[in-house]
Order: sequence, then C-alpha cells, then structure tokens
Amino acid sequence: MTSGAESRPRLSVVIPVYNERENVEPLVEELTAELSRIDAAYEVLLVDDGSTDGSREVMDRLVGEAPCLRVLHLDGNHGQSAAFGVGFRAARGEYIVTLDADLQNDPADISRLLEWIPRFDMVAGYRRRRNDAWLRRISSRVANGIRALVLRDGIRDTGCSLKLFRADLAKTMPVFNGMHRFLPALLQMQGGTVTQLAVNHRPRRAGDSKYGVRNRLGRGILDMSGVWWLKRRAVRPRVSWTATSPDLPKERSDASIPEDER
Repeated sequence: MTSGAESRPRLSVVIPVYNERENVEPLVEELTAELSRIDAAYEVLLVDDGSTDGSREVMDRLVGEAPCLRVLHLDGNHGQSAAFGVGFRAARGEYIVTLDADLQNDPADISRLLEWIPRFDMVAGYRRRRNDAWLRRISSRVANGIRALVLRDGIRDTGCSLKLFRADLAKTMPVFNGMHRFLPALLQMQGGTVTQLAVNHRPRRAGDSKYGVRNRLGRGILDMSGVWWLKRRAVRPRVSWTATSPDLPKERSDASIPEDER
C-alpha cells in the first residue's frame, strides 16, 4: 500500500460506486487482502457517483480503517464513464486497474493481469462464464458483435470492467457518456497495445443492476458512432527531428528512434 507521503504506487485501483451499500465494504476487504499479496505498492480510489442509499457513509468510515483508500464524492449522479474519468485523473499509480463495485469481478484475477505488463499497454478481461440473466447475456453479445464489426478493435467483451492499463494513456482519453465501453479502442487510437485474458465472473449477491437492455443497446450504438468518427479522424504525427540553434547539433526526437536503438 502507499500513502501521499510515500513514493508513487505501481497500481491505482479505480472503482465507480453508485448505490452499492451492501457490497462496498466486503469489496474493499477482499481487494486489499488480495493486493497485499502482490509485491507492488497500491492505492484504491472509490468514486462515489452520487449514491443515495448510504454507500457514501460506509465509504467514509472505511477511509479511517484502510490507509490505502481514497474516496472521491461527485456532486451528483453523472454515470460510470464520468466516475472513471475523475478516478483516472486522480490516480497516482503507474498503472490503473478498473473493476465494478458489485463484487462480480474477482480481485484474485488482478495478479494474472499483471503478468502481461509491460508487454502490453492494456490487459482487458473477458468473462469466461457470465453469471447474469439470459437477456443481459444476449444483449451484451449483440452489442459486442456490432462494436467489433464497426470499430474492428478485436475485443470480445468490452463490457467486462476488469482491466489493467497504463495510467498516462488513461489520463489523456476523452471523457464522454459511454466512454467506459470503449476503453480498449480509445487506447488503441493512442498507439497502445491490448491483449485479452479470460477472467472469473461471479453472480451478484446484493443490490440491483444499474443497466438493462434499454439503457445499453440504444445508447451504446450512439456512443459507438462517436468513437467510430474519432477513430476515422484521429492523427498521430511523429516529430522526426528538432531544429535548434545553429551552434548546437540537430537532435532526433525519441519518437523517431527505433526502440532497439534507444
């Protein structure tokens, strides 16, 4: 774990929370126990997205019990993408881990994701066996199929929140409603590399799901259209060399130097 006075942590775990009163405390306990077994400094950021069920009081109490924990209270319910965006910018770690607050993501999978860093800039989990109602599974399969066809990002399950990726790339991503569904594609647009790993998916034990077919499929298609446009219009220029004073030699930018020469 780490504190503000210590060196930069390797991992920042960012978790949006909206009305998960019964889940947030067992999540923090399970997560900190798992992270303590990993040989890496970490911090946990809970982003309270305007909870009204008593979750905020539980989170504030936990801050006094877990020195690795920070709670960011938003000024209202702005949605999961906004909460992620705030968490990304507040994160102090070298890498960011994202997961849901409903206990369906398994913290034990984080160490498996870490095995693929730094060979890849993002490791995206995909749910090996979905523990959701059949209608949610079908709607998710349809949405993933359409997204993969349009964006060609190669991702099989972008709805799985369990991901690990470079914090510097996350901090420059555009934040918009629905952004959380396209994190791999947005990272690829910045030149990042992505791999995928099968992860555990557990049944929800308490609380209610915040998503259904109506608020996923229609909005997802609209958001995907915006990402498609961004991808089509994205540019990634590279500096080949830098002009300096005539008395100084011209220097090549690192961007133009092959990796094996650096």
